[in-house]
Amino acid sequence: MNLDRSGDYETYIVNKSTQAFAAVKKIKPDIIFLDVMMPELDGGGVAALLREDPELSPIPIVFLTAIVSKEEITQMGSQVGGNEYLAKPIKIQEMIDTIERMLGK
Repeated sequence: MNLDRSGDYETYIVNKSTQAFAAVKKIKPDIIFLDVMMPELDGGGVAALLREDPELSPIPIVFLTAIVSKEEITQMGSQVGGNEYLAKPIKIQEMIDTIERMLGK
């Protein structure tokens, strides 16, 4: 919501992991933020589905997690297994910096 309020970003929220693939296919966002821990299908499962689709696979994905601390993320350089991660709680400026870096702005 804070990204929307900034006036610089248009956001879409999908609260059900099982609906995420269809939403991404329809919206075709510039970047995707995925929570790691979700009921039914976790963030890794959603990302795997997205990466299997040639049209959607180029869209950058950033995982949000409370499993790993900010200190651990900092020590790992914000990437785990080639995936970008942000540790919760996340400040709006962290999200904006990540968006700009990932999209080359």
